[in-house]
Formats: sequence, structure tokens, C-alpha cells
Amino acid sequence: MTENRPIGDPLVSIRCLVYNHEPYLRQCLDGFLMQQTSFPFEAIVHDDASTDGSAAILREYAEKYPDIIKPIYETENQWGKGTISKTMDAAMHPASKYIAFCEGDDYWTDPHKLQLQVDFLETHPDYVICSHNYRLYYQDNQRFDKKSFYEWRTKDKGNDLQSVEYSLENYFDGWWTQPLTCVYRRGPYRDEMEQKGYKSFRDDVFYYTVLTHGKGMLLLSEMGVYRIHGGGGWSSQGGIKKAKLARENALQIYQIENDRRAFSIIGSCTEKILIDLYESGKKCEFLKEFISFFRIAPLKESYRLFCLVGRCIMGRTRRKLLKRI
Repeated sequence: MTENRPIGDPLVSIRCLVYNHEPYLRQCLDGFLMQQTSFPFEAIVHDDASTDGSAAILREYAEKYPDIIKPIYETENQWGKGTISKTMDAAMHPASKYIAFCEGDDYWTDPHKLQLQVDFLETHPDYVICSHNYRLYYQDNQRFDKKSFYEWRTKDKGNDLQSVEYSLENYFDGWWTQPLTCVYRRGPYRDEMEQKGYKSFRDDVFYYTVLTHGKGMLLLSEMGVYRIHGGGGWSSQGGIKKAKLARENALQIYQIENDRRAFSIIGSCTEKILIDLYESGKKCEFLKEFISFFRIAPLKESYRLFCLVGRCIMGRTRRKLLKRI
């Protein structure tokens, strides 16, 4: 799996976060090891004090492939303490030029993934990030999604495009990627975010910051799988909690960057939250959320949300009344 690999300083550092990923970790690590590249690369794999057999699997791979797998073992869980990123930064080889990412429960499916993305970035200096198409896998049901991410995003069964460009101009038109698909130029992005006053470093805020340095390219070849399962850090969250987190991040971008385009996300997330509160009978919380949005939103966005929520509530109320007839 690692025969005839180039030697020397790594051009790419893969960052892999692991926590209780024992059933999936081998598939993830094998996805790294199968990469066929013209350059050396390393995988910084951070086990965050897993309570299952993840650390044992990581030790096995690190002993067998020491030139690639660079493990970090925590004895106490670091999630939420703000230290994981700095720990991984310190572990990366100083010569690496690009960073790839894949959590321990996701995996890559194409052995040429890294080579294709690095080749693109090496020949296109005005692009700072390159991502690719992927497919969802529902672990509980043991099935893949019928369509790829891009097919769902475009509501299309396919087209003749090979790639799609994205930037800050269309960033809020819809989610463009997942971390498992990304290769981006190494840079002090998190330091910039801290200096600007960001309190959250989640994906949507982080990739916004990356795109302040250049454009992004989405390759439409499917080269990875995003696993949905009950133990996933993001996929296990409920819909309303996801909406609140996404709104919080978009609100940070609006307040810090003064980017009014973020209100397309703030408005749609607030709409979901308001409808959920209304249907749950939490009228006081509904009113507080509504007033809070009106205090910060431009008049146009306030009016749009008022109309959307009003129509939705009226429609749902009408359906309930019809059921009683």
C-alpha cells in the first residue's frame, strides 16, 4: 500500500480528528494510505481520549506506517477547550504547503484524490482551496444516498461540468463542501479569526476566512464519503440545534465582516427555529426569537421572514383545522 512512495519533506499534511471511531477508523486510514502521489505527505491523527479501541488501531497503523501516520494521543478529552487545532499545528511538518482534512468516521474513495487537488492548486495560484464531490452514507440503514452532494445541491441528476468555482460572492448560495473533501493552502487563518474576534471556528466560518485569500474550486468527481451515524459530532445533532449553530456562525460573519449576504443564512435558520417553537407551543420563546431577529436584521430581511413565517404558520393552522372537519 505504501511501496515506492516519494521520500522527503511532506508537501501535504492531512489532519484527522478521532473520537470513538473504532468501527470506521481503519477505512479512514486506508483511504490515506492508498493515495498515489508524486509527493510525500503525512497524516496527523489526533485521538481525543477515545474510550473505545480507536487508540489501539491508531497505534497499529502508526507502527506499521511511521513515515505517514503521525499519532497524537490525549489522556483527557480536549473537545471544546480550543487546544486541538494548536496541538495539530505544532505536530505538522513545517515544510508542508497544503492541508487536507478527514475525520476518522469519514473516508476517501479515490487513490488520486490528493494528486488531483494538489495539481490544481499548484497550477492555479489565485485559488486557495480545492474541494470535490462526495456521497452520504447512512450507517444505521447501511445504505448510500441515491445522489451525490452536488446532484442534491443543484437538484439535478447530472451535467457535463467537470468543476464549479466558488468564492465569497456565492458563498451563501448554499454549502459548497465538507471538510473531508478539502485541500487548502496552509496559512494563519485561525490566528486571523482570533484577531478579528471570532468566538467560533466551525467549518462555515473557517472556510469563509480561507476564501478571503482567494477562490475555491469544486471538482465534481466523487472522491469521498461522509458518514451519517448516531455518534457523529455534527450528524448526531438535531435539526434545530444545527440551525442555531449555523445562525450563530453566520451572525458572527455579519457582525465582524459586515457582510450582509450572511443574512440569507441567518434568515433561513431563524425561520426553522421559529416554526419549531410555534409548533412546540413555546409562544414566549417564539416571540423572543422574533423580536431578537428584528433588532438586528435589515428591514428587507425582517419583512421577508415575517411573510415566510406568517404563510407557513397559516398554512399549518389551516391543515390542522381541515383535519378536524
